[in-house]
Amino acid sequence: MQAILKRSKNQQKQVADHVRATDCYGFFNLLTSPEILDVVEAQLPKHRERLYPPTLTLSLFITQALSSDSSCQNAVDAYVVSRVFNGLKPCSTGTGAYCKARKNLPLGLVSNLAKQMGRMIVEHTPDA
Repeated sequence: MQAILKRSKNQQKQVADHVRATDCYGFFNLLTSPEILDVVEAQLPKHRERLYPPTLTLSLFITQALSSDSSCQNAVDAYVVSRVFNGLKPCSTGTGAYCKARKNLPLGLVSNLAKQMGRMIVEHTPDA
């Protein structure tokens, strides 16, 4: 019984570590923070709130690009695990909806966001 409990705790820790390592919610919180929310909102296309709204899609895309496994499947799987870990209902692990949402992200949003982040880094860098 002790071995089963220990194995179960190890599995729970591995899931929690995986969620923290692929934390699309961290990027989502950054994208919706007061410092850059105006830049993001000004570039958002008209959209309905569905499973992959633009800010979530962009945060998943950033997570995907920074991941060692940069596949769409890995990004969607990590998102589903994060949803469950955070108490939300699981959704499909199919990549079609995510890939379509990612395709609809305006290039200007990504470009302007990168410029804004660069400005913020320069502003917060000490002169020394």
